[in-house]
Amino acid sequence: MGSEARKRARARIREEREREKRAAQRKKTLLVVGSAAAAVLLIVVVGYAIMTADRSTGYEGELAQETLQADGSVVMEQDDAEAPVVEVYADYQCPACRQFENTNGDLLKEMAAEGEAIVHLRPVSIFAVQPAPTSSNSLRAGAAARAAADHDVFVEYNDLLFAHQPNSAQEGYTTDELKEWFRETDASEEQASEFDESVDAEAGVVTEFTEEFLPALNQDALDEIGEENLGTMALPDLLVWGEQNGHDSSFLDGTYTGEIINATETAYTRYSGENMFRGTPAVYINGTQIDNDSAMSPRRLRDAIEAAGAGEVESEPMEEGDANKDP
Repeated sequence: MGSEARKRARARIREEREREKRAAQRKKTLLVVGSAAAAVLLIVVVGYAIMTADRSTGYEGELAQETLQADGSVVMEQDDAEAPVVEVYADYQCPACRQFENTNGDLLKEMAAEGEAIVHLRPVSIFAVQPAPTSSNSLRAGAAARAAADHDVFVEYNDLLFAHQPNSAQEGYTTDELKEWFRETDASEEQASEFDESVDAEAGVVTEFTEEFLPALNQDALDEIGEENLGTMALPDLLVWGEQNGHDSSFLDGTYTGEIINATETAYTRYSGENMFRGTPAVYINGTQIDNDSAMSPRRLRDAIEAAGAGEVESEPMEEGDANKDP
């Protein structure tokens, strides 16, 4: 073989070895990338499994009977059910309450339908003391939910309100929206007409409370007792102080807005010690408040309910004929 032939042969060998090296490097790179992708996939799969194991899987069955209570709350249960009583306090303007509903709403519906729990839904308005529109959003929604309960569609409407929760810094839950969403329930057009009247009437009450009554009350209290003392007063205490100092809240009497405010006052005064009501969402099983970690996990919430004994509903059903009161 001549020198030129040997040079060409060595060149081909070098090129072949270079190709082999590049192929080996590509194989190594693909192996590393493949392993990393597999690891990521494993993390995603495991993470998804954990997430789905800790979320409501959805309930599409028939709802348990809902019964309007004299205090405006709603009990969801099967007839003659002997099961733990799960009380849920929620404010429709509260983002954490929306998260709770999205996470646990289906679970509670399912357990109520199966007779495994008696679910007591208690709308409140912890944001009623905030400036508008946060306060007015909260109160309009709470009053509308109460009106929906008159027509046996509270649970459906409750879900719609949370699904359409507005930004607290912007006006939401407008009267037109509240009326539109009611028509997405199973209510009749006649019921919708009655609902519309209630929503319009309550909107006027909410405006008076949030834009006239409460600002004047807050200002007088600030002048008389100071910012530090005012900051320690919950709404029930502030209203009592107001009644004693010339702020007549009787315009709230007989309204659903007033009923939501009263329900909030009752929540603050009903519990004490470790069970003290401090905000929403608040979940109690047979009168004992559970921690946030348990409340926000379907798995832990179910475990807590199943570990409890039968409880009793501490409210009375609305008497026949009183449900559709004139606000």
